[in-house]
Amino acid sequence: MNEQTITWQDFEKIDIRIGTIINVSDFPKAKKPAYILEIDFGELGIKKSSAQLTHLYSKEDLIYKQIVAIVNFPKKQIANFMSECLVMGAYNNNDVILLNPERKVENGSKIG
Repeated sequence: MNEQTITWQDFEKIDIRIGTIINVSDFPKAKKPAYILEIDFGELGIKKSSAQLTHLYSKEDLIYKQIVAIVNFPKKQIANFMSECLVMGAYNNNDVILLNPERKVENGSKIG
């Protein structure tokens, strides 16, 4: 377990927001089974992400689901796709369980 202490200023650099998944498609070129998600972050616009969620979530499960994501990482190329944000989840063995707000909130709401 790696427990590195960070400062409050370090934490403030991470822009964590709530978004709603508005489109889900298969990502056949990914090394591991994954979806491509289009996520509405309100005033921040729509961002795309790749997520390895196929074991626990169907595309129908994900559509219109609110999620938590980091939106200020640089874009990352995954196969032929550029991921624009990092959808957050908790690992349960090899599966990812999405983090999401307990109640519906406005898209783009900041976590802090």
